[in-house]
Amino acid sequence: MRAFFTTFYLTDIDVGPDGRVTDHLHPEWANLRIISGTLPVSEIRNAAPFGGTNAIVTGPTSTAVRFTTGTSRIWGIGLLPLGWAKYVAAPANAFADRLCDPATERDFAPHCRLVDPLFGPEPDEMAELARITQHFESLSARPVPEEARIRAVHQALVDKEVASVADMAEHAGLPTHTLERVCRRHFGFPPSLLLRRQRFMRSLSQYMLDPALTWIGAIDSHYHDQAQFVREFHRFMGMSPSAYAALPHPVLAGVMRARMAAAGAPVQALHDPSKD
Repeated sequence: MRAFFTTFYLTDIDVGPDGRVTDHLHPEWANLRIISGTLPVSEIRNAAPFGGTNAIVTGPTSTAVRFTTGTSRIWGIGLLPLGWAKYVAAPANAFADRLCDPATERDFAPHCRLVDPLFGPEPDEMAELARITQHFESLSARPVPEEARIRAVHQALVDKEVASVADMAEHAGLPTHTLERVCRRHFGFPPSLLLRRQRFMRSLSQYMLDPALTWIGAIDSHYHDQAQFVREFHRFMGMSPSAYAALPHPVLAGVMRARMAAAGAPVQALHDPSKD
């Protein structure tokens, strides 16, 4: 099943009975998160705050998600574009930059039976992981539409040398109009925005993983200049680089380091499915 997921990951947050912590999720692939404990409140640009549910579907995102939570255990299932195509009937662009409750979405009905039984009376990481694995194994017979095209497009996307839509189409072996359709349906966004997101996340990850770097030292080589990077930072994170650097990152800083060690990429957007 590795080709379909970034990771299954467990985040334990302990801030005491009344504590709260706030952080920002970076632009990423789709996720299903299932929560035990304090339920988070999440905010994505141009939408009302979302909370009060023990499961959250986040479609593929091109903007930050600000969240506040308390003491909790959160299992996350990161769906790669191939995983979305296999396990979700709806086109990815229908859920792009959206937060929703899977219990209210017909396209996620098959996954609701995982939510309530996931956590037992006591924390048991291995039993919980087994329930997640068994759930998706039970759906393994589902066909994957356009599998070869999705794989080819994803490999082109994670290639650092691919800098334009024309390059991406050539590497994927697809006409530009087909690339556009495949990207919107299975990746959530047009290829031009996906390439911009990759470039931005390469830069942000460099900065987050190496505290000694300045923004200048972290900027990806495909940026023309610092001004372009600053504009893109506002586009993807909703704030300036200096404003983001001044914020605490109590959850994501640790998650990125752990993910780098376990999966070889600090963020989901940079996950290379060919290395699984």
